[in-house]
Amino acid sequence: MIELDAATFLVAWATGMAGFLWLTGRRREVGIGYGWTVRGTNIALLAGAVLVGLRYHPVVGRDLAAAGALVATLGVTIVSWRRRGAGVQLQRERSQARSARVTQMTGIDKEEQTFDDSLPEFPPELDLIPVVFGVVALIVGGIATGGDAQVLSVARWLAGAAFLGAVSDGMLLGHWYLVQPGLPRAPLLELVRWVGYTWPVEVVLFLVPTGMFSVFSGAIDDGYGGMLGWFWAASAITTIGLVIVTRAALRERQYAAVMAATGLLYLAILTAFGTDLVARALLSGN
Repeated sequence: MIELDAATFLVAWATGMAGFLWLTGRRREVGIGYGWTVRGTNIALLAGAVLVGLRYHPVVGRDLAAAGALVATLGVTIVSWRRRGAGVQLQRERSQARSARVTQMTGIDKEEQTFDDSLPEFPPELDLIPVVFGVVALIVGGIATGGDAQVLSVARWLAGAAFLGAVSDGMLLGHWYLVQPGLPRAPLLELVRWVGYTWPVEVVLFLVPTGMFSVFSGAIDDGYGGMLGWFWAASAITTIGLVIVTRAALRERQYAAVMAATGLLYLAILTAFGTDLVARALLSGN
């Protein structure tokens, strides 16, 4: 029987996205609206996790922690909205410098984006609060569904959260370059690197017995003559290939390179989900 702990999966996805939102936010470069995009997605994921968990497979500790992550995400979003007028440090500096250059070159005063200096800037560290709740939920969920391999189960959930969070935030950030022209590529490159860093951890943990080698050997029947096992292998290999190609694309100087990288990350999300979800479904209960 192929099964999937959907509630814990949704928590893992949201937790990873929140963690990498903090990683990007600490740079003080990306506009505050990007945080709203990620947090809005996480609110939907966490609400789904709570509802699915309570309805189909309740685990008290996990569901309470997931609810805590949901409330924390809502609270952080409210703080971010109330401090939106402050912008972020490097965004303010670049906006002012760009306006000054235009005025110097053309003699025309360019209307620059205004910021409220009386407001304190949003502290990115607040995005770590939902991460703490999410990690607790993943530990409890991993223990509850891990059977005789609880440590391995928890490790897989934490690695999956990081893996899916990095690739999801990377795709969303790639789109944000349309909203914030002139944003340096360093934040996007950082997320792409993290997809590469988390990929081997994700793959190795799913190979640790009882793992995907059992599917390849036929010890675990996928119901399709082993085809799903090879689909997992193809997804894993394609994901790291797309990471390499995306990094190569971002070395190009043209602005179109960012859009090309974003398109590649779209594909990487599909293959990354194939890497994570197929393995979880096949190995559930083993």
